[in-house]
Amino acid sequence: MSKSTKFVRGFESICLHGGYLPDATTSRGVPLYRTAPYVFDSSEKAASLFGLKELGNIYSRLMNPTQDVLEKRFSMMEGAAASLAVSSGTAAAFYSVINVAEQGDNIISARNLYGGTYTQFNDILPKFGITTKFVDICDPKKVTAAIDDKTKAIFCETVSNPAME
Repeated sequence: MSKSTKFVRGFESICLHGGYLPDATTSRGVPLYRTAPYVFDSSEKAASLFGLKELGNIYSRLMNPTQDVLEKRFSMMEGAAASLAVSSGTAAAFYSVINVAEQGDNIISARNLYGGTYTQFNDILPKFGITTKFVDICDPKKVTAAIDDKTKAIFCETVSNPAME
């Protein structure tokens, strides 16, 4: 059992305390690190971090200690190896697609989506060479019929917007 999970057991405890152990301040609450840059012990340490030879805080757009706790907490709750927190659902949808599909591939998507996600799939992904087949996600036969050898993902929203299907 890792140090961060040693004393955190049970789903409710994970929700409240997972991914964080009190630091020298002994505060039980997760600190909010409102910073963008970080200090490096040496130029060698900075080079190692920026070269991804070791993990650590480089710049808040890439990693932040507060965000790290959130990601660890979600991983613990879901039993996952890792998690990634992003700024919006649209960003999450984009990362999901570009990590499994590339130029020439396609995804299948529910036809009823949040407007921003629809625009991303219909207008932006084609600029990367990734196409989307919009189907009635509630009809498994239509979903199956849309799958081909270039299909990399099937996407739907838990509760669609705007139709609430």
